Amino acid sequence: MRHLIDITDLSVDEIESILDLADKMKANPAAYRDTMHGRILATLFFEPSTRTRLSFESAMLSLGGSVLGFSSADTSSATKGESLMDTIHTVSCYCDIIAMRHPKEGAPMAGTLTSRVPIINAGDGGHNHPTQTLTDLLTIRTARGELGHVTIGMCGDLKFGRTVHSLIGAMSRYPGVEFVLISPPELRVPAYITQKLADDGIPFREVETMEEVMPELDVLYMTRVQKERFFNEDDYLRLRDTYILDEAKMAYAKKDMAVLHPLPRVNEIAVEVDDDPRAAYFEQVKNGMLMRMALESSVVGDELPGYEPLESKEVAA
Repeated sequence: MRHLIDITDLSVDEIESILDLADKMKANPAAYRDTMHGRILATLFFEPSTRTRLSFESAMLSLGGSVLGFSSADTSSATKGESLMDTIHTVSCYCDIIAMRHPKEGAPMAGTLTSRVPIINAGDGGHNHPTQTLTDLLTIRTARGELGHVTIGMCGDLKFGRTVHSLIGAMSRYPGVEFVLISPPELRVPAYITQKLADDGIPFREVETMEEVMPELDVLYMTRVQKERFFNEDDYLRLRDTYILDEAKMAYAKKDMAVLHPLPRVNEIAVEVDDDPRAAYFEQVKNGMLMRMALESSVVGDELPGYEPLESKEVAA
């Protein structure tokens, strides 16, 4: 049984296979519309979501499967005191695959201990978000033609930004990648991540202003300052408007730079940037559904036209 908890659970070859399958599904969706017929996806979202939950559900429905689940812990027996392990054990009796989001780091991994079906981590606190990373990789590859040999700027909340943590882990395995980490001191990337970059000899630098590095970036990955991760609202209010990308700043960027954002945005990207051909974040949304179609099929292990499913891999307890 295969779970996906961290992006490093997948090899580079496996990532490329999933992205290739997403491209095939985009080119010929009709060929895959019955792939998951008779299969059931459970979406267990203990934390709010729009794009991730709906794209998981849309992906399964587009493949001919069915969906059940909840969009808030308030509508589950967690409000009665049921443990996470019992919830997962119970729901896994009703479905073939689980997509799970939880505010606590490590919750999806804990769920694998009692689940009877594969679990896909749809975001755990400020830790990881592997399916968003696959979406980001597909978007970058589509925009640039490859995933290596790129200078990627990551801007905003890099401390709590699980999408940032996962994307750094994934892009680090490709050749010629350089990271420019743009944040205030309070929201820098956790030390364990930068230490690994240093240990692996991967070039990175930390800066505090966007303008000074815009001309050298191939990709700019914007993030919002996440109010829900702050214990002190005053700190959030002080930091939330630190970086705002507008057309004036875009004037410093390369003509082919791609702007990504995992969304939702608050005001860190001005609406005027939406019409810039370098804005790739709504294409990113579309890619999220295509990638999750490919991933759901791969994890469950259906044989698809022209595609070999991933080999089974047990996740260590």
